[in-house]
Amino acid sequence: MTEGPVFSAEDLEDLDDAPDQEVAAAEEEILDQATAARTIGELKTEIGILQGLERLAQALRRSGEDRKWRELGNLLVEVFTPAGAPGRVGEPEAAYGAGNLPRPIPSPGQKLIIFTEHRDTLNYLEGRIATLLGRKEGVVVVHGGMGREERMKAQEAFRHDPEVQVLVATDAAGEGVNLQRAHLMVNYDLPWNPNRIEQRFGRIHRIGQTEVCHLWNLVAEETREGDVYRTLLEKLDEARKALGGQVFDVLGKLQFEGKPLRDLLIEAVRYGERPEVRARLTKAVAHALDRTHIEELLEERALAHDAMDASRVRRVREDMERAEARRLQPHYIESFFLEAFQRLGGTARQREPRRYELTHVPAPIRNRDRLIGLGEPVLPRYERIAFEKPLIAPQGQPLAAFVCPGHPLLDATLDLTLERHRDLLHRGTVLVDARDPGDMPRVLLYLEHAIQDASITRGGERRVISRRMLYVEMDSAGNSRHLNYAPYLDYRPLKPDEPTVQTILGRSESAWITEGLEEVAESHAIAYVVPEHLQEVRTRRVEWIDKARVAVKDRLTKEINYWDHRAEELRLQEQAGKPNARLNSQEARRRADDLQTRLQKRLEQLDLERQISALPPVVLGGLVVVPAGLIARITGRPVAPAADTVDTQASAARAREIVMEVERRLGFEPKDREEEKLGYDIESRVPGTGKLRFIEVTGRVAGAATITVTKNEILYSLNKPEEFILGIVEFHDDGTHRVHYVRQPFRREPDFGVTSVNYDFAELLARADIPG
Repeated sequence: MTEGPVFSAEDLEDLDDAPDQEVAAAEEEILDQATAARTIGELKTEIGILQGLERLAQALRRSGEDRKWRELGNLLVEVFTPAGAPGRVGEPEAAYGAGNLPRPIPSPGQKLIIFTEHRDTLNYLEGRIATLLGRKEGVVVVHGGMGREERMKAQEAFRHDPEVQVLVATDAAGEGVNLQRAHLMVNYDLPWNPNRIEQRFGRIHRIGQTEVCHLWNLVAEETREGDVYRTLLEKLDEARKALGGQVFDVLGKLQFEGKPLRDLLIEAVRYGERPEVRARLTKAVAHALDRTHIEELLEERALAHDAMDASRVRRVREDMERAEARRLQPHYIESFFLEAFQRLGGTARQREPRRYELTHVPAPIRNRDRLIGLGEPVLPRYERIAFEKPLIAPQGQPLAAFVCPGHPLLDATLDLTLERHRDLLHRGTVLVDARDPGDMPRVLLYLEHAIQDASITRGGERRVISRRMLYVEMDSAGNSRHLNYAPYLDYRPLKPDEPTVQTILGRSESAWITEGLEEVAESHAIAYVVPEHLQEVRTRRVEWIDKARVAVKDRLTKEINYWDHRAEELRLQEQAGKPNARLNSQEARRRADDLQTRLQKRLEQLDLERQISALPPVVLGGLVVVPAGLIARITGRPVAPAADTVDTQASAARAREIVMEVERRLGFEPKDREEEKLGYDIESRVPGTGKLRFIEVTGRVAGAATITVTKNEILYSLNKPEEFILGIVEFHDDGTHRVHYVRQPFRREPDFGVTSVNYDFAELLARADIPG
């Protein structure tokens, strides 16, 4: 029977500078050990130690002295105050592990993350940091007890609200969360699993980070557990230099003499004054981080990785190439958003080229997101927003929120604008197709189609998971076709000297335009477009849900099994007369039951998300497309001469076939996509790579003055400038032809009101190359 104390006098002195929360953590560790005591005498000894620790904690509360906070406070002053402050954190000129890493430049505009292990410590730090900064809104917190929406709101505020400088978090924000807005991090408490250090640092040290990332680990010097952790960090740095960043991939698999790091640290606290124990612990850390051992773990990890079939990789890449080519140009999203946002009462100011600060997001936009949003919040202000990916995080500038389709700020603004002006869409308009020399008008109807699952939103409606605009064009012969891009961008409004809408609709050529066309458009969309949209969304979502289901079930089942086992252990200890003062079997059983309920609810939610169905398409509005030839007939003006062009349907098809034959000779696999109206004529596959070439084909008589290019053709070329080719087939009078390829033919997007641009034919030929 051991009668002496497990902690020596030195141990108690080491805890003198620890905050209350660390004392609580030490108490919990000792209690875990105490419940395993084999004799009543040992248990009494442990209880006596706890009483001593409690007295130390009371003394600490009375003194108000906290060395770790003092060091952190000095660091905060140094980071956020350009002029610095006396008594700032004592960091050596060449900090451990930093090499030539420059010190961070003090600035009140940068952001810092502080990780801690315990909720009590988090609350403690939140209050003290708010007092130091002088304002409560300067600090936000994230912990496991917060709801998903509340947690996302805190993360978004930290990333984009200029008033928020510090995020204090437990490991609820340590994995799977992008906090790249910051490049400064402090581990106030070091985790007892080294893998979590990398998980935390990975929140800021990500692809696309433009700033040098700094990480401070607060380690208590001249303490036994501190010596073990410092040895670990030193060995880890040696392994990193030898094996690169791969070493962090296997940190979670490290074992120290068959034990987790947690056990080593407890042993260091208990018996670290013994030289033989200290030497053994150092040897255990060194062996665990031995280069040969880590290489074996890396090889084992590589063998376990899933592989993707090469043909599947190519298909995925082709789909990504097509999606990128068809995306809506950021220029138009930017133009719409800034105008609509200000009309709704918002305030936006340009700070850098095409980067804006939103100083006020009006309540109607924020409230609309709560009704239609999927969880990600709209903030009351944004430090920066941008509409192009290269402008999200330029070097030395604040991180910008990427406003694109799907971002809640844009979605809420769009939904409000549609609600207020939906009557204008229903009323419709008349536009002119300047490239059509015919005399029969067409009708273009735009429909909205949505895909939903069985989840219920806060408004009590089923959740919409995909929404898409559809364009169905109909002609007088009863033909209908779906257009995959925004065709109205290629049309212009009526000019003041041209016939009025009433005059055009009153002519016999327009007699076929009736209200029944809406039903025709809906039927066409249901038969040909909706199934494609539904299949695309279902395939993507079901695959994601299946993966999420497996991951959730695996993680929560492990936790349930742990607490079931823990409850049984505690029950047996209670029967033996060894109750746990901090945790009893009923509490452990309650945690297991709560986790079981949580698992059941999550699986039920995933089942609801898997129930995907299509809503019927809804006609939002339409327009009449009037050919330039009909305008010329009504006004009596001659149709613009077309003698220099061969853009009739037959000659255009001939030009495409010529270019496709050229592509085949070059070893590519071309496909004519003109009928699908994608914004380009030919999609040419690069065999075995998954890469695509997008070719817009035009035919011209030799010596023509200009080539007219529509707005959509220009936009598609700018989306994929490296892969877009303007193929020009030059026809000669003797029946021969010559093919020219112009790469990156267009330099910038046209102005908002422009529908087409005339380019000098000779200038384009001067920049052209011979194919291949």
